[in-house]
Amino acid sequence: METAPLYAGDDVSHYDYPIVVSEADIDYNKHANNVVYVRWVQEAATAHWETVIPPELKEGLSWVVMRHEIDYKKPAHLGDVLRVRTWVKSMTAIQSERHCLIFRDSDNQLLVKVRTLWCAINPVTAR
Repeated sequence: METAPLYAGDDVSHYDYPIVVSEADIDYNKHANNVVYVRWVQEAATAHWETVIPPELKEGLSWVVMRHEIDYKKPAHLGDVLRVRTWVKSMTAIQSERHCLIFRDSDNQLLVKVRTLWCAINPVTAR
């Protein structure tokens, strides 16, 4: 499986974020709505960031999405236990490229592949 260090010299390669598909995630077609996957990617990225960012940087650095690329492979259904595996492939002072793979735990099926470009901002100035 493809992984990459979060920072040069760092050995943090990936982060797994658990999800259980709830009733609120299900759409008319009786599977997780496509928009819900974007929320899950955001939640996983935020949880990962919170585990690795030094406390002194938390107040002065935040991220906003510039672009999502999502490939839907298989649907998720009510009650499915999922795992969002995320990692940062590259990072500069102002941009990062994050990847996510979403798997169903019961059969280890890949449901979704995501590539997201993020832009660093100061949360106080929004610049």
